[in-house]
Amino acid sequence: MPVGKLDHYSIRTLDIEASRRFYTEVMGFTAGFRPPFKFPGIWLYNGAQYPETTGVVHIIGIDPDDPQGLKDYLGDRDVASLQGTGTVDHMAFAATGLDDMRTRLQRHGIASRERSVPSLGIHQVFFEDPSGVTIELNYPAAEIAPAA
Repeated sequence: MPVGKLDHYSIRTLDIEASRRFYTEVMGFTAGFRPPFKFPGIWLYNGAQYPETTGVVHIIGIDPDDPQGLKDYLGDRDVASLQGTGTVDHMAFAATGLDDMRTRLQRHGIASRERSVPSLGIHQVFFEDPSGVTIELNYPAAEIAPAA
């Protein structure tokens, strides 16, 4: 069987609420169905919900008072390693609504970097989530206001 499209990515965090706010208020995802695992977490969706999809982002909460459920299911990780993307550089999404995203990032005090890739016809926006995971949003180049 060939590998299909990327299904989701997961983030372990000690601050599940900060991640929930970021992915719902900034990215515009919605929290939805999540199986009753023996560790805290949130599954975030972008449109289709379970069973059509398992979500786009899985937030994995770490309960310092009861970490065994997570250790049993996904293995142990040093809490000090839970910052940034490690060897994975960034996660990218195709997007529309560049001006709206700029407004949301500014409203939430999130610094971003932008660049255009004319040969691909896209304009990229890069920023970090509360865990330091770099997000790339690729907008159609036509959304960039023409220079005056």
